[in-house]
This record gives sequence, structure tokens and C-alpha cells, in this order.
Amino acid sequence: MEPASSPLPQSVRCGERVARPRHFLMCRPEHFAVTYSINPWMDPAAGADAARAVAQWEALRAAYLGLGHRVSLITPIEGLPDMVFAANGALVVNGRAYGARFFHPQRAAEGPAYAAWLRANGFPDVREPAHTNEGEGDFLVLDRLILAGTGFRTEVAAHQEAQEYLGMPVVTLRLVDPRFYHLDTALFPLGDDNVAYYPGAFSPGSRAVLERLFPDAIIADERDAAVLGLNAVCDGRNVVINAEAAGLIATLRRHGYEPVPVDLSELRKAGGGPKCCTLELRPRQTPA
Repeated sequence: MEPASSPLPQSVRCGERVARPRHFLMCRPEHFAVTYSINPWMDPAAGADAARAVAQWEALRAAYLGLGHRVSLITPIEGLPDMVFAANGALVVNGRAYGARFFHPQRAAEGPAYAAWLRANGFPDVREPAHTNEGEGDFLVLDRLILAGTGFRTEVAAHQEAQEYLGMPVVTLRLVDPRFYHLDTALFPLGDDNVAYYPGAFSPGSRAVLERLFPDAIIADERDAAVLGLNAVCDGRNVVINAEAAGLIATLRRHGYEPVPVDLSELRKAGGGPKCCTLELRPRQTPA
């Protein structure tokens, strides 16, 4: 059963920034653990506190509900400790879903689980991918295009497959720092067709592309990137962000955004932050 939430008006204006209601899919970390290592953040010897992870996740969900967003829940599956990172489960644009095909075998079963949930909950158009991709971990949606990461997980061929299926331009960006193995660890969209990002995560050519596409982007430094400050979720005004990213929080505030700091330090032990826990379900748009 979905938790109740207060409705958000179609647009909420605060100065020049506009918050837009979103529909998110999340997975409670009932089975969260760090028992293997598939990215530089994971240390099985250090482990993780599952109860603390659940409490931090509940606070994240409460933050979304407090902002008026809708949150749906997928049932966690025992044996899939990373299923909490819902962003990796698919890419949903205009009511159509491009499914995930995970790079590491430890997460392979998550793709079919998320695809089955989508089909059963109002998203019947789910494309089974032919190429490795990890959903919104490496696909970030703006108003007129999709930014797509490669270098560690998602194949460039998946970028082309997603573009053909979804009918939106897809721009390839190459990641070069293993700490930022997914695009959503190094960049997040703002609500006005702009982005925030950490240049050091990208190849020289990809940095040049970002500079050309987003001359007014918010630039994060390594200190904030290193606490996954860019693994954030923006609704156009509010930015749900890791609390430790103090410099980026101050910069966002100066640019007219409203930061909503959260503590996801336990989930960060597996390389996750607010965005990793959050898959956006974008409904079909009716033509004007």
C-alpha cells in the first residue's frame, strides 16, 4: 500500500525556481548489506548496519512526501542487497520503460524484478534491453535530451538502443574516475534544463561537451563529489542532497535552489545516495 502524501500543485513558484510534482519508485532496504565489492565504495570487511540504513532511507522517503511528491514502493527481494538502489532498475520516459541489464552478476536479477513491477503498475511498454545498462544510474533526463554515461557499466550501444526506443536525443558522456562509476554519482539535472556536475569525473572530450551544452552549469568540487553530493534529486526548486556536501549546498542556495539535506551515510557504504534510491516514473505526455 502506498503511503499517503499531500498533493503538490501543478507548479509551485518561489522566485525564479519552480517545483514540479514527481512520481518516484523506491525499495525499502530490508535486505541491505555489503557482502561483496563491485565498486570502490564497498568494503565487505567493514559491512553495514541494516537497521541504520532503513532509518536513513525512511527519512529520505519522508523528505519526498514532505515536498508533496508521490512515492510508490517495490517489494524488496531477499538475496538482492542492492535492490534499494531503485534508480538502476530502469529508465522511464513518457510512459515507456527501457529496462536494465546489469554489468555485475550479483545484481542481474534486479532488472527483471523492476520490469515486472512496471508492467504490473501502469507501464506496460517495457523494452527488454539487448545491451548492458543500469537505468537511471547512467541515464539522466532533461527536458529535451538524455545524458548517458559510459566507461564503467553502461555500454554505448545501450545509449543508441534507448534513443531509438524512447525517441529522445541521447548524449554520450565518458566517465574516467572509478569512484564515479555511474553518471548519477557525478552529475544531476536541475529543473530548468541545466545541470550540476564534477568535471574531474569526465574525459576531456565529455567535459567539453558539458561546457558547450551547459555554460551556466553549477560546478562541484572534488570534496563535495567525494561524499556523493552530486547523487542528488532536484524537482526544479528543491534539491534533496547528501548533508555532507556543504559547499555544494551553499552554492545551490546562492543560485536560488532550496537544498534538503539528508543523511544516507550507511547506504553510501555501497556507493549510494538520494538519487541511487530513487527511480522517477515519468507518465505519458499528452500532446498540447
